[in-house]
Amino acid sequence: MSQLKFINPSWPAPVNVKALQTTRNGGVSHVPYASLNLGAHVGDDALAVAKNRQLLSPYLPSEPVWVNQVHGIVVIDAAKSTCLQNADASFTTQNNIVCVTMTADCLPVLLCDKAGTVVAAVHAGWRGLCDGAIEAAVNKMCVNPSDILAWLGPAIGPNAFEVGDDLRQQFMAHDLQAALAFKPHTEHQLNGKWLCDMYLIAQQRLTKLGVTQIYGSGINEDFCTYTDEARFFSFRRDNVTGRMASMIWLES
Repeated sequence: MSQLKFINPSWPAPVNVKALQTTRNGGVSHVPYASLNLGAHVGDDALAVAKNRQLLSPYLPSEPVWVNQVHGIVVIDAAKSTCLQNADASFTTQNNIVCVTMTADCLPVLLCDKAGTVVAAVHAGWRGLCDGAIEAAVNKMCVNPSDILAWLGPAIGPNAFEVGDDLRQQFMAHDLQAALAFKPHTEHQLNGKWLCDMYLIAQQRLTKLGVTQIYGSGINEDFCTYTDEARFFSFRRDNVTGRMASMIWLES
């Protein structure tokens, strides 16, 4: 078992807002889930996943409120959640409740307000990002968007996320400025392929809501899951792989 390694988000969150981003390192799972796989739905040994989740315990005030992510826009109150509800975002205003999202290329978005009264975690795969998962979470936070801080975690980067024109058109149908997040894939342009910048689209969506304090991937940090095999799981790269966790909570 290698050493457990976290990424601490670099953002000016209030002192009572705590957040941790796991990497793939420090767990007990074997290839192809090596080693800190936290996803119980990807085919890994259940006991290994349970052990990996247990390894997080010393760093957290409580067990994260795990959800069954379905690439939608449902947002739940983590403090009132039942086990494994279908949801792609959670929020809380209560202390020591850990909101979590799991990813392996999709974009994790952590949110908090400047007063430290509410936090949220969003699973923004391209479907959820397109359909409004970020908007739904911000709405549930019930604070002025100008008072919200956002951190974009590790996701497949703009030079690795190849998509078809149909996906580009879906994003542009929601907002024409999304066109700025797509550039022709020169190697496959004859096949209508584009490179998509999910970080930029998330920034566009947040800014349109009034959230302007945005940090993390694509801003002041570089976390491409596809290219950084040493630190991150990537579904697009490996197909069968583990999941990382992005966690946030209010400290009492």
